[in-house]
Amino acid sequence: MLTNMATQTASTRALSDAVVSKITGLVVSDGGSTAINAPFTGEPLATLPLSSAGDVELAYAKAREAQKAWAALPVADRVRPVLKFVDEFIARRDEILDILQWETGKARRHAFEEFLDVTLGPLYYARKAGKLLAPKRRAGAFPIATRTSEHRQPKGVVGMITPWNYPISMGVGDTIPALIAGNGVVHKPDTQTALSVLWCVDLMIECGLPRDLWQVVLGDPAEIGDTLIGNADYIAFTGSTRAGRLIAEKAAPRLIGYSLELGGKNPMIVLEDADLDKAARGAIRACFSNAGQLCISIERLFVHEKVYDAFVEKFATATRAMKLGSSLTFDEQMGSLTYPRQLETVTTHVEQAVEKGATVVAGGKARPDLGPLFYEPTILTDVTTDMDLCAGETFGPVVSVYRFSSEEEAIERANDTSYGLNASVWTKNVARGRRVAARIQAGTVNVNEGYGSAMASHDAPMGGMKQSGVGRRHGSEGLLKYTEVQTIASQQFMELDAPPQIAYAKYADLLTSSLRTMKRFRLK
Repeated sequence: MLTNMATQTASTRALSDAVVSKITGLVVSDGGSTAINAPFTGEPLATLPLSSAGDVELAYAKAREAQKAWAALPVADRVRPVLKFVDEFIARRDEILDILQWETGKARRHAFEEFLDVTLGPLYYARKAGKLLAPKRRAGAFPIATRTSEHRQPKGVVGMITPWNYPISMGVGDTIPALIAGNGVVHKPDTQTALSVLWCVDLMIECGLPRDLWQVVLGDPAEIGDTLIGNADYIAFTGSTRAGRLIAEKAAPRLIGYSLELGGKNPMIVLEDADLDKAARGAIRACFSNAGQLCISIERLFVHEKVYDAFVEKFATATRAMKLGSSLTFDEQMGSLTYPRQLETVTTHVEQAVEKGATVVAGGKARPDLGPLFYEPTILTDVTTDMDLCAGETFGPVVSVYRFSSEEEAIERANDTSYGLNASVWTKNVARGRRVAARIQAGTVNVNEGYGSAMASHDAPMGGMKQSGVGRRHGSEGLLKYTEVQTIASQQFMELDAPPQIAYAKYADLLTSSLRTMKRFRLK
């Protein structure tokens, strides 16, 4: 059932207009602009400034200048604006949820997942950064005589490129650890969903972040991408595998580091001993959160033949009962797609599969009566390898369901993909589920949950294997990847070269004897 965005209160619309008016001045722009539309209605939402290559260079110059003083601050001082941001972010929850829904078309409960991520992730780094970035003593060349320590220095200015589907989870959640590590940031969010990012940047400045430290540029990658990468000291990117390869190619000649979180064709395995009611409910979240526009959502579902029919019936019944709509309430279970191109891809994949013999168990069609970009949550069976949605990433509310007869077969089929981002295993025997999970080639595997357990475990790394990415977000690596590691070693009491009064051959014999002694007493 549709609650049209046009029927929302005037204050909601006025809030969006007021926010746009305030925050677009944060974009480094020479005067170009573009209009974005609200996915729920197709109507104009905002006009945003666009950046040129020259603007990107100016953004880097400003960020570099601000970064010098920022990096010299103690970690505790760099954390202080983040802690204030978390407080203000929580206090203004409904404001950011409204913006997220307007620009992405997602259901409010899925916008709320972003809210949680951007609360808990920055808070984790604010609490842990002091320890993670502190100098650490390391074993020296010789006990007592050599004092060695490991230090963390910021990269400099990070080029941040973030996607439209989870704009603040990726855009803010990945930028804040880069800032805490002592870097400046030049950030290119997707233009369609830049409002939420700009709102957060503005809030961070209100909370004490230096104005020039976090620069925002907007524009077509073809026009500003080379300049963005060409001036960065490190690149952090979330997006498609195809785009990730291009970024890696451009970064390679400059020998700069990068982290890439890329595509997925994520599997979910329902073992014969699973609680089918819980698994069916879990599949709803796993497959259809944000209308399936989530890199870690499930697109392939493998069900043991003993419970296949019962599970599919429960899953299909729950899917058909899902409430779709565009209200700014928590009532809807799924919202709209964000871009027309996503609707086109979903429609093409489903239609081609049906033409080649796939069976639609639930959904299977667009819903223009709800809005221009709505598509029903869709379950397909009888999907074969000659269909595009079998192996290619659909990135929409579509899942294909397959039978399997043994645990070994399920693992083999789950791993039969060039991707390796996320996976899910369902069983009443958690120990068994964890054993199966350890054999799946994916950066994160959830047992009795689709994706949320791993995603919300901010102390643990998150990222992809195979063609699903390089590097990790979250955990210590999510912060330390934005640093250069430096070793400082000082020598005292003895020189490493032979003393002038001792022949080198004698010196070599003494060192050799010392090695035997250090090994014997476990000093080395």
